[in-house]
Amino acid sequence: MIPVVVVVLIFLTCFLLAGIKVILEYERLIIFRLGKYKRTIGPGVVYILPVLEKSRKVDLRIVTADIPRQEVITRDNIPVLANTVVYFKVEKPSDAIIKIENYAFAVRQYTQAALRDVVGNMELDSVLTERDKIAADIREIVDQETNEWGIDIKSIKIQEIELPAEMKRAMAKQAEAEREKRAAIIASEGELASAKNLSEAASMMASQPGALQLRTLQTIRDISQDPSEKIVIFMPSDIGNILKKFT
Repeated sequence: MIPVVVVVLIFLTCFLLAGIKVILEYERLIIFRLGKYKRTIGPGVVYILPVLEKSRKVDLRIVTADIPRQEVITRDNIPVLANTVVYFKVEKPSDAIIKIENYAFAVRQYTQAALRDVVGNMELDSVLTERDKIAADIREIVDQETNEWGIDIKSIKIQEIELPAEMKRAMAKQAEAEREKRAAIIASEGELASAKNLSEAASMMASQPGALQLRTLQTIRDISQDPSEKIVIFMPSDIGNILKKFT
């Protein structure tokens, strides 16, 4: 008789001890009694009734979810590859367990759908230059839905937006054409300024008799300073008269 009692006591002790749970600071335990939600407990040492109560553990730390790269179409029908990261946190553990089957998977899927919607309403130029706006719009859309699941979207980041290879080549050619265009404009502006200066110089020399001849003499003097050069100069017939004017 005594051995039977001992066995029963050992069994009851193990049975009751099985209900003891240790919940960490960043965790919460959702308790269901006979299939119905009963309470949320933790952190610390907690107790649940074996057999009668079932539990689900929820992590309250911020989750980093990397959204796989996907192809999205802009409003001007340009395909781009986008990669995003979403940071979210469970605020209401009971809702996250009861209202959605797999909240982490649902957040990822909803973020992907929101990315397609937001980028699909933007031109390519805006998509490439307004990443912060895209992220803010996606966060607003996703947060409205996930609030009902007890999830708070902390942040969404656009990691990368990549163009197809053929689009990159086209943009590179366009950029090269723009650079050549700017270079041609600068060169033409320089030629125009040079022509203007020459015109002004010609007008000045024409208005001052002897100025052109004096410039010729200055050029001859500069060139003749190099002893290695032999220069044949055709002098104007009235060079003597010109020199008399400056003596």
